Amino acid sequence: MKSELLIVIPAYNEEDNIENVVSFIKEKYNQYDYIVVNDGSKDKTAEICYERGYEILDLPVNLGLAGAFQAGLKYAYQKGYQYAVQFDADGQHRPEFIPAMVEKIKEGYDIVIGSRFVKIKKDKSLRMIGSRMITVAIKITTGIRISDPTSGMRMFSRNMIREFAQNLNYGPEPDTMSYLVKNGARISEVPVKMEERQFGTSYLNMLGSAKYMSRMLISILLLQNFRKRG
Repeated sequence: MKSELLIVIPAYNEEDNIENVVSFIKEKYNQYDYIVVNDGSKDKTAEICYERGYEILDLPVNLGLAGAFQAGLKYAYQKGYQYAVQFDADGQHRPEFIPAMVEKIKEGYDIVIGSRFVKIKKDKSLRMIGSRMITVAIKITTGIRISDPTSGMRMFSRNMIREFAQNLNYGPEPDTMSYLVKNGARISEVPVKMEERQFGTSYLNMLGSAKYMSRMLISILLLQNFRKRG
């Protein structure tokens, strides 16, 4: 019996993590469907998925997070899923928090963010300073406070699945969340805990983080009115 919920797992060069992530979902949370979106990985990510019989959407080239995520949401839309949750392939996200996110969607929210900071204060690292600034920028432009705007654990309703599949050529980044809220989407957060990356390194180093935060701030504060659907 097909689940109403699809776990979308964008993966790029995650050969050291993908088996642990998917096997845990299959063993402990098999009430949910999942799809690994292999984003043109150059390592053995796709090979491992095929060998283990995992559900995989194998992109021939690297499209980046935005493209891989959108491919996953198009798959979710075509297959008729009511909810889709973005799930990192590096082992940081924990499925135990999915039920609470589903309940929020059932309450009428369109987007639910798994937040590390609903009950815990952010530290004073450069990345968290940038996160605070994005929180303020979203508050200024939408009137809504999002405590963890850079969280990669996000759940979307059927309406949002359709929006990404048919109308939006953007990734699930904070500026897109701001754009959707400005255009009527209801957003909420649930408290979650996240693990450290199991293996490998994040694609965002200190310089990359600074560039990312700057790009998000410029987009949220200055470019939102110029974004187009479709």
